[in-house]
Amino acid sequence: MRFLKSDGRLIGVLLVLAVTQLIGWGTIGLPPIVGRDLAADLGMSLPMVFAGTSVLYVSMGLCAPWLAKSFARHGARNVMMAGTVIAIPGYILLSFAREPILYFTAWIVLGLAGSATLSTGAYIMLNEVAGRWAKNAIGGLMLVTGLSGSIFWPTTSYLSDLLGWRGTCLVYAAMMLVINLPLYAFFAPRRKIAKDDGREAVKAAPPPAIAKSTFGLVVIAITLNAFVNFGVGAIMIELLRAEGLAPAQALAFGSMLGVIQVSARGLDFLGGGRWDGITTGLVAGTALPVAMLLLMTGEGATWAVAVFILLYGAGSGAMAVARATIPLVFYDQAEFAKAMSMIALPLNLASAISPPLLVGLLTQFGSRGALGLTFVFSCATVLILVLLGRRRPQTAAAAAT
Repeated sequence: MRFLKSDGRLIGVLLVLAVTQLIGWGTIGLPPIVGRDLAADLGMSLPMVFAGTSVLYVSMGLCAPWLAKSFARHGARNVMMAGTVIAIPGYILLSFAREPILYFTAWIVLGLAGSATLSTGAYIMLNEVAGRWAKNAIGGLMLVTGLSGSIFWPTTSYLSDLLGWRGTCLVYAAMMLVINLPLYAFFAPRRKIAKDDGREAVKAAPPPAIAKSTFGLVVIAITLNAFVNFGVGAIMIELLRAEGLAPAQALAFGSMLGVIQVSARGLDFLGGGRWDGITTGLVAGTALPVAMLLLMTGEGATWAVAVFILLYGAGSGAMAVARATIPLVFYDQAEFAKAMSMIALPLNLASAISPPLLVGLLTQFGSRGALGLTFVFSCATVLILVLLGRRRPQTAAAAAT
């Protein structure tokens, strides 16, 4: 817990981000809960309703690189406030949707808002405040945000029963206005900007340049893992049913996944500064192909499924932290915002395409098709992380050892 003691205001920032990220991620999880109601009211098929989430991720990814300069110039607080303001009409549009065009337009607006407020903006703010303790701060935040579904799925269900899905959207718009926006405006830190950038640049030695090929490897590793984690998480229940489990068994095993993932994030958090994002990624990433191989060869045995859930849950939970903190190994505070904004594009695109692609493989070729592709991607991720480990800057390499 040393990083909390290093800066008292960091606790306040973590509390602000814990609340706003929970609300931000929780409120966009409408389709899994009210998807059938949406489909009936809008005259759409259920897959089309769920495509709204894919549109959200694509919109987030396409907008992220454009926000890189804004994060660097204005700081995370101002950008996240603007994104929250944009989210309000997004939910209002969604509540008024009567046809697919307005429905998908609303998700585009929410994607634009999400690119400014969800995850990337939070990590940039923590890096602005925590500096060298940013990895630990991000891990602490992820312990909370990992519970967004557990909190907001029943919340959405309750509100939908009480007010309907349209009323629920209006409640979520109000939460953005009444809770998130004031928290950013009055409690999030303003970034300190040097008054004389020219003289500061002369006095401070610039950080060693990072090769473009290294950044490319970072992007590929993060994107491949995002494809696996988001895709397998989305199809988990159907994947287990394809392995021969009864629906109740598949649901029971799948329900264990979130707890294991959060527990794995907790272990990484308790590790403090003893390892960096690459080390976390190597350890966690190795568990994923082992889990895939075990499920492919286990013939649906209960013990094999249980070990798969344990290995995959622990590996994917810790890898979520690694995806957010690997750039910290190579980039200082000034460059971190730009790097994260650029990485967000392929990461969100992978998150958007992986569930439908893996569902297609599952439908056409059974569980072996989906598991085979994720096994290859997981192995490739580990190999790339090995290469990145050899390219650590000297200061990062010393810290890692």
